[in-house]
Amino acid sequence: MSRFLDLLLTSAGQSTRGMVTGAPTAPVRRGWPEIHATARRMAADLAADGVPPGTAVALLAGEPALIAPAAQAVWLTGGSVTMLHQPTSRTDLAVWAEDTVTVLSMVGAGLVLLGPPFEPLADVLTTRGIRVRPIAQLGTDSRIDTAAAPIEPSDAGEDDTALLQLTSGSTAEPKAVRITHRNLYANLTAMLTGARLRPDEDVMVSWLPLFHDMGMVGFLTVPMAAGLELVTVTPADFLTRPLLWPELISSYGGTVTAAPNFAYAMLGRQLAHAEDGSLELSSLRFALNGAEPIDPDAVACFTAAGARFGLRPECVVAAYGMAETALGVSFAPLDTGLEVDVVDAHELEAQGRAVPVAAGGAGSAESEVSVGEAERPVRRFPLLGPPLPGLTVRVVGADGAVRGEREVGAIQLRGDSVTPGYLTVSGPVPTMDAEGWLDTGDQGYLAGGQVVVCGRLKDVIIMGGRNIYPTDVERAAGTVEGVRAGNAVAVRLDAGGGVGTSRRESFAVVVESRKAGDPEAEASIRKQVTARVLDAVGARPAQVVVVAPGSLPKTPSGKLRRTATRGLVAAP
Repeated sequence: MSRFLDLLLTSAGQSTRGMVTGAPTAPVRRGWPEIHATARRMAADLAADGVPPGTAVALLAGEPALIAPAAQAVWLTGGSVTMLHQPTSRTDLAVWAEDTVTVLSMVGAGLVLLGPPFEPLADVLTTRGIRVRPIAQLGTDSRIDTAAAPIEPSDAGEDDTALLQLTSGSTAEPKAVRITHRNLYANLTAMLTGARLRPDEDVMVSWLPLFHDMGMVGFLTVPMAAGLELVTVTPADFLTRPLLWPELISSYGGTVTAAPNFAYAMLGRQLAHAEDGSLELSSLRFALNGAEPIDPDAVACFTAAGARFGLRPECVVAAYGMAETALGVSFAPLDTGLEVDVVDAHELEAQGRAVPVAAGGAGSAESEVSVGEAERPVRRFPLLGPPLPGLTVRVVGADGAVRGEREVGAIQLRGDSVTPGYLTVSGPVPTMDAEGWLDTGDQGYLAGGQVVVCGRLKDVIIMGGRNIYPTDVERAAGTVEGVRAGNAVAVRLDAGGGVGTSRRESFAVVVESRKAGDPEAEASIRKQVTARVLDAVGARPAQVVVVAPGSLPKTPSGKLRRTATRGLVAAP
């Protein structure tokens, strides 16, 4: 039996903790032993139904109360779990079905388990030859007596597949990260150590989607396998009423939570208007910010707005992670809050060196500091902490040589958490080189042992020998009135100004605005975005495109897709 399954069974048998769902209107708490008992019945049903060990089983459901035992049941039978991307009210179901069939074929899924609110999609899948079963019916057949003949947990090995984590990245081409039992156990235990999680004391609070690694691994698998108390709602619950998130932290004494940067920015705005005394957030000790570039200004807004409710700025933990390591790569040191590395912009962009300068309290991501009589432009990057236990990080130059302290290059990883490969529509693809190193595709550097990420290597804009990072452009554009927060994208253009993949001398900025369609307002936004970007990075965008809300392409987990956004930029 794998170490992951052994840990899961130990928690199931001994933990006094559990999972709360349905809060705040109809909260139901189920202990982890109760969830395990349900999982055993489901597993017996799957085995009786002819689902053999090694089967890839896909799940499509909205309720964590159903997903938790169903996922555990699949692991008990020796199968792997794939969380399917969920359609929304705006999704074209015909397109979704075709994409989903492609994904199911790619991972070799033998079964799809459906739960509310997605049961009506059964016919959409079965008519395409996909085998489907409702989760709610698993383990309810009276002919299956798990008390008389309980299923024995699978003897899955360390290198057997536990998760096939879907990731679409910045393009529409699907792939699945193959996470083995070894990977999952290594990363899970590393994060327990890095976050100093305390099963007897900590309360985790989450609204994160379970089709994303941060939700599925960090806020379902970790508490279920380690026996931590979990309070969880759905992303729709949060998006409908963002203040539900801090209300649950307040009501349940939440100590641990996590979210992408955009959610903290949204919550900061909501907390600024919350009634005095309506929340108590002093219990929160670990608020992880990850899954997308971390904006220091958004974090400052969140901590400032939360201060009157007892929120400590030290609880913020900047993190680096990816599906290729199951979830975590590095956590910033605890109880320090967000720490920012302020570096000379010219040295960074022209020389590939992160030379620190005195910030002088500069507050924005792109600013200037006084050095002697001159003013020097700077860039500010969050320090993302040292690698988690069991992981090694190095930075490599274009020539393949390992770079030194504060020298920028490609970030590479090695360790037991790192996936052995992807499943793609063209077949399996290995992820590591002969020495076991994974190239993350990110560009960054190491500063005092802490990881710093500058941006995705394929997105870097090269102008006049300078490396300009899209996040710097996007943050500047986002400061313009009328631009929707978090909805600005910088994309490379070829030397002639047309859309292309060549890393040459120009770029465009595409922004969402509710004023799109108003020629005068659009002209004003274009002018202001151009000025702000020029001031921030010293380069003028070739085009600024204003589009309506909802126009920017995003991944199913909400990340902006820069490559796909190029299609919104017209060639001259």
